Amino acid sequence: MLNSALAIIHDEHRSLSAVVHGLKFLVREMREKGVKPDFKLLWAMLYYMDAFSEKLHNPKEDAYLFARLRARTHEVDQTLDELERQHSDSCGQLRALEQALGEFEAGRPGGLESFAVAADKLADDARQHMALEERIVIPLAKQHLTTEDWVEIAQAFGENGDPRFGAEPDHEFRNLFSRIVNLAPPPIGVGPPL
Repeated sequence: MLNSALAIIHDEHRSLSAVVHGLKFLVREMREKGVKPDFKLLWAMLYYMDAFSEKLHNPKEDAYLFARLRARTHEVDQTLDELERQHSDSCGQLRALEQALGEFEAGRPGGLESFAVAADKLADDARQHMALEERIVIPLAKQHLTTEDWVEIAQAFGENGDPRFGAEPDHEFRNLFSRIVNLAPPPIGVGPPL
């Protein structure tokens, strides 16, 4: 079960990283090359981050992975406190990004720059957050968690459905992820070139 739970968590991180990378890429293209924004794609990316990361992935890390690790060791409590604070803050950060995108789409002066700054911050924070989880939390979890802990974690995360491959029970994320990949231009997707 350890390998199953970790495979799911790593896959979810890869899916989220792909969307975050795509967002940074699109922002850079708009800023540096004057590429016309694809608001449909940008909104799909933000929706994906909200619906998957904020509503499924992060709460399960808090309730299962982090909680089980806290029960087994206090070696990483300070890091877990920080990660949980980041989970809490990321929701507000995403709301601010959605507001900035709405203002950009509405043509507010300076809208691109405001959106770009907010998108870059969210993307950089998400990347650092996942790196901290994978560099510190997961190795300690491998050391301290029991087989029963890993069974519980695997079951909880397994209910999410893999957003890239559409594992049951939820096809919504597979469809949304496929839509993002199909709309996004290379090198992040298979959509039309910018």
